[in-house]
Amino acid sequence: MKKKNTKINKKKKNFEIDTILEKRLLIILVAIIIFFIVVFIKLYQVMIINNIKYKKELKVLSYDTVEGNSAPRGRILDRNYNVIVDNTAIKTIYYKKNKGTTTKKEIELAYNVSKHLNLDLTKLTPTAKKEFWIVIHPVLANGKITKEENSLLEQRKLTKEDIYKKKLERVTDEEINSMTDEENKASYLYYLMNKGYAYDEHTIKTGDVTDEEYAYISENNTELTGFNTRLDWERVYPYGDVFKNILGKVSTSSQGLPIEEKEEYLKKGYSLNDRVGISYLEKQYEKYLKGKKEVFQVINSRELKLISEGMRGNDIVLSIDINLQKQLEDIISDEVRRTKNETNTKYYDHSSVVIEDPKTGEILAMASKKIVNGNIIDNTESILTSPVTPGSVVKGASMLVGYNTGAVKIGEVKLDECIQIKGTNRKCSSQTLGRINDITALSKSSNVYQFKTAIRVSGYEYKYGMSLPLVQDAFDKYRNMYHSFGLGVKTEIDLPVESLGYGATKDTRAGNLLDFVIGQYETYTPIQLSQYVTTIANGGTRYKTNLLKEVRKSTSNEELGKVIYTYKPKVLNKIDTKPEYMKRVQEGFYAVINAPGGYGRGYIDPSYSPAGKTGTSQSFIDTDNNGIIDKETITTSFVGYAPSDNPQMSIIVTSPNSSLPNTSSNYSSLVTMRITKKVTDAYFSLNK
Repeated sequence: MKKKNTKINKKKKNFEIDTILEKRLLIILVAIIIFFIVVFIKLYQVMIINNIKYKKELKVLSYDTVEGNSAPRGRILDRNYNVIVDNTAIKTIYYKKNKGTTTKKEIELAYNVSKHLNLDLTKLTPTAKKEFWIVIHPVLANGKITKEENSLLEQRKLTKEDIYKKKLERVTDEEINSMTDEENKASYLYYLMNKGYAYDEHTIKTGDVTDEEYAYISENNTELTGFNTRLDWERVYPYGDVFKNILGKVSTSSQGLPIEEKEEYLKKGYSLNDRVGISYLEKQYEKYLKGKKEVFQVINSRELKLISEGMRGNDIVLSIDINLQKQLEDIISDEVRRTKNETNTKYYDHSSVVIEDPKTGEILAMASKKIVNGNIIDNTESILTSPVTPGSVVKGASMLVGYNTGAVKIGEVKLDECIQIKGTNRKCSSQTLGRINDITALSKSSNVYQFKTAIRVSGYEYKYGMSLPLVQDAFDKYRNMYHSFGLGVKTEIDLPVESLGYGATKDTRAGNLLDFVIGQYETYTPIQLSQYVTTIANGGTRYKTNLLKEVRKSTSNEELGKVIYTYKPKVLNKIDTKPEYMKRVQEGFYAVINAPGGYGRGYIDPSYSPAGKTGTSQSFIDTDNNGIIDKETITTSFVGYAPSDNPQMSIIVTSPNSSLPNTSSNYSSLVTMRITKKVTDAYFSLNK
């Protein structure tokens, strides 16, 4: 009975094994079928459906492509579409050493090509001549090295560079002076061919290449291994040096990419020898101005086939009025020279001006001119980077702090008198004004009105001889208001450089608050002052300061292309104050120029319905460049706009160190007033 059960169990077990095997074989068979179906589908897609696509990809992989030379950049135009930066074609002869070119071959080329080029041999240095002498007299050059020195070279106690230096040192003046004119020309060309890295492209001649020279290289470049020609380009400026520094510079062919930014440019697809903007607007708007290079396909015969045309970069249109800019620069240059000849102006050397559109933040013109050893040089970049002590021009912002905090009411009368705070010298206005309201305080630039207001902002009422504790909250209220106008913060101007000016990191004395509110504590750049006054002019909207107006698509001729970008004014913030308070400050600024006794009378022709604020401040300079401030000077400033009811323009003028205080003459130059008057006349003459 047991045997029978065993046989039955064995048969049952074998049946189960067979069933499992059959299932596994079925799974494998199904998997194989699915695999072949997938392979078939993929083959069908590759060979039938995507046949054309893969043929194109194969063609791309089968051929190399190379780019042509750096394409011309886009033009730069002013707001009226006058071209202020353009390109001009220049003939260039260059040499690029082919792999495998021997020194013997290069010497042969130097002799042959130099006969056909007019080279400036005044640039041929004795060292270059010695190097060429060594190359063409190898036996004599080797003879200048002793057996002992050769032995040291074999022992690796001297390097090949050491041996070469010794050869150079031992080539005599007599030997290089005996070189013929032909050898000298070949020597200089050989030097140009090998200057820099061996396989870089070396410019031999550019700009002054004659038609004959250009034709000789072009027609014989297959025989003149490594030599070739191209039509390069360079920037030209139809208006000469007007606004040139802010327009910026472009790297040369030999410079290529700036070393410090090389990796960043390479990631963007640039080549090492590409020409790029390296400063100011050329750099800021590189993405628009850069040209599109030609692309060639290298076919099997090593011939080049053009597959993509090159194109000049896009044109950018600036907010600048170049005709106003030119007049502005001429006016400042004349006045700087005139002022330097006045008495009591020993440390004066420059004035700066910014004209802006208060409704958009666009700059219409800006310039600074400096006199150095009797010569006028451009100093416009200082508008962005060199802060000045502003003086009373900031009192519009100070007055708003008083209104906002309730420290002063519209129309409130205060006594302008010299005040005395315990432990400090007396503080006064430029003249004692008696009982005045807030409008007169602005028109006659009362310091005391602001002092008494600031003391109230600190939580106190002025009393003669009182102590004034430090109240950081009062500093913060004023500083926050100033910042909201753009004073002490970035204006966000579209240029790659801008400074903040000087702001205190920690307020340590209560007395500094009184200096702060009259513009004697912190310093601001002229461009910040410009943003400040435009914000007052338009009623409290702070716009980003801007130079770009629009971008136009590149064309193949001189015509303007379609607009591909238009700048839209960017609001940075609105001043946190009541409309009636801002209106009151505007009334005060109007009184500065138009009211009897206003300190700004004569700055702008009243027929333009102007408003503004004058400023005179104590400044301190280092006269002997030893790092120690050692001289007190006077800086004058002006901020304004016109017409006051619908401003078309705003203007700021700063003249640092324009006079010296407490001198025998005590003369104070009127340079800021003269510049303001002439510039505003020029503006309204052009914008009737």
